[in-house]
Amino acid sequence: MSGGVDSSVAALLLKEGGYEVAGMTMCLGVADSEDSEGVRCCGPAAIEDARRVCFKLGIPHYVLDYSTHLEEKVIKKFIAEYGRGRTPNPCIDCNRYLKFGTLLETALVSGFDFLATGHYAEIGRDEGGYFLKRPRDRAKDQTYFLYPIAPEALGAILFPLSPFTKGEVRAMAQKADLPVAVKKESQDICFVTQKSYRAFVTGKGLENRSGEIVDMGGRKLGEHKGIPFYTVGQRSGLGISSPSPLYVVSLDAERNRIVVGEKKDLQAKGLIAGDVNMLVGAGRLPSVADAKIRYRKKAARCALSMHKDKLKVVFEENQEAITPGQAVVCYHDDRVLVGGVIEEVLHATH
Repeated sequence: MSGGVDSSVAALLLKEGGYEVAGMTMCLGVADSEDSEGVRCCGPAAIEDARRVCFKLGIPHYVLDYSTHLEEKVIKKFIAEYGRGRTPNPCIDCNRYLKFGTLLETALVSGFDFLATGHYAEIGRDEGGYFLKRPRDRAKDQTYFLYPIAPEALGAILFPLSPFTKGEVRAMAQKADLPVAVKKESQDICFVTQKSYRAFVTGKGLENRSGEIVDMGGRKLGEHKGIPFYTVGQRSGLGISSPSPLYVVSLDAERNRIVVGEKKDLQAKGLIAGDVNMLVGAGRLPSVADAKIRYRKKAARCALSMHKDKLKVVFEENQEAITPGQAVVCYHDDRVLVGGVIEEVLHATH
């Protein structure tokens, strides 16, 4: 329970459904937001909100110290990825290592049958076993962040909000008079309490060496402030003049330079992904599917193939700003097939 409305209503629904429920909150050692208007999960205020909800529901509440897990499994990787010129997604790693890794194991060894969360996703079952699929509320679909869940763990996970829209969940919280019924949603990365991720990574000691900004032909156009300050597709803050708008096309950490080009240069036909999690059985991965390269990006038709432990995705239509470090998640209809971390962008020459 994060102290938000979604996990609170998930607990409410399970209790009303006859389950024996306990609330578990991960204490991540995260300070509350410096912005008094901000809403941050996992901070002291959020833990207190979760406690108040559990008291209202009449269920026990446990707080588990996961600060070391966060530092070792999520934050260190977050910083290292920026140093490599990649743009990481720490929410995915939190799900991979903490919520549906260590926390799930803790719940099961503690005698619980299931771990439930307030994610908007659904778990189905057919002759092949359990599978992950999109929920009813497509606008809140969070399966993109959940692809790393091990297939064998799906049977021990519940997503009680899958049949409901966000509006319906909010209404249920208000009807039940839950203390968090009108609480705003958290938007930022929970452990970045500074004004930007850039301030966070530099505060953690990541070296920011200035270097060259070059065009697609390697001609120097200016100087950058450090690789971690930029991301693929970025237009503003480059500090260079040009007759046409320029965008960050790639980050070359090895040479400590940033390559810029025109908007058309952001287009690519495909990608190679590693750290792959297959959510369908052996031999069941279709050759054609739909893939998302960012959470808010619409899924696009593509061809899929596995090459040893790497996933190759080739799109029917070129995609813009495919970004190493982000996830690619592939679907067939509502079902999640496979996902991985983008390692290489395939341009027309591949």
